[in-house]
Amino acid sequence: MIERRETRAVFKGRVQVGGGAPVSVQSMTNTHTEDIAATVEQIVELTELGCQIIRVAVPTLDAAKAIGSIRGRIDLPLVADIHFDHRLALESIRHGADGVRINPGNLSSPEAVAEVVRAAKDAGISIRVGVNSGSVRERKGLEVARHDGDLAELMVRSAREHCEMIESLGFRDIVVSLKASDVPTTLAANRAFAEQTDYPLHLGVTEAGTADVGTVKSAVGIGALLAEGIGDTIRVSLTGRPHEEVRVGHAILRALGLERAGIEIVSCPTCGRCEIDLAGLVEQVRDKLPEQADRPLTVAVMGCVVNGPGEAAEADVGIAGGKGVGFLFRDGKKLRKVPEEQLADALVREIEAMSADDEGISR
Repeated sequence: MIERRETRAVFKGRVQVGGGAPVSVQSMTNTHTEDIAATVEQIVELTELGCQIIRVAVPTLDAAKAIGSIRGRIDLPLVADIHFDHRLALESIRHGADGVRINPGNLSSPEAVAEVVRAAKDAGISIRVGVNSGSVRERKGLEVARHDGDLAELMVRSAREHCEMIESLGFRDIVVSLKASDVPTTLAANRAFAEQTDYPLHLGVTEAGTADVGTVKSAVGIGALLAEGIGDTIRVSLTGRPHEEVRVGHAILRALGLERAGIEIVSCPTCGRCEIDLAGLVEQVRDKLPEQADRPLTVAVMGCVVNGPGEAAEADVGIAGGKGVGFLFRDGKKLRKVPEEQLADALVREIEAMSADDEGISR
């Protein structure tokens, strides 16, 4: 059991971040925010995948004004991502944003930051202070940022200065993120900041890269911190459509036991003993299953008679393949033999039957 760091509770709309709340999964749209239909469509898709907080880019006043229309058509808390021009934050707040993400260091002045803080306070919404390694490199003090540790220290100092300034204005609903594009700096910065403060932390490895490399970097960076009890909300940053970010985020939480809901597929890596098309079978099963489930469910798709029957029996439901056939298991019991070409459908039907049984019990 992971003992999580104690932090203050901050709300993004109805979603609590910190204060002992479950770790939430966020993402960010890659549509043009002023394209309301496209942005809403993507947010709805991400909601179905289990996204719990959504962020949108606000580079223009048109994007800020679109927030009101978007907000009324989605079920997720909506956070406006602001850079450089504090007036975009003010306009986003006026149009109903549930939170704003700012880097106070790239706004025009302390007075501009103060205006955003006052508007957020009046609206009863939260602020995320986002500090990225790339932005602090441009600050005075760059000469100390020669190594990962130096850069992490500069990030922590920057974040603390920003938070102290915001708190001096009587505002406490702050979430902080300290992100670098490399894992060691991300780890060092978040560990140090977690030791010094009680702010909830938004975790991520920024600009992690394409799905293959970025998934590994994010799993290592985010996962290592979560395993130490650090982190209250996460975003996996991957190049491309944001849908995979949400899937990977939930997978990280499930791997650490921080999330119990959802479907987890367990499958063997295959070897010379495998006598069925296991990779194809796993893809068939994945395509046929829903993205989300109301109860935690472990599904085993195994390829041979060595570990297969045991792993399938330990799962909630599973199949273990042999030569051209497989056995279907449920709750540790072998149910029946099924031809290889029918295995995926048989497994999905058994999962549907389990769901029907659950509904009958709940009634």
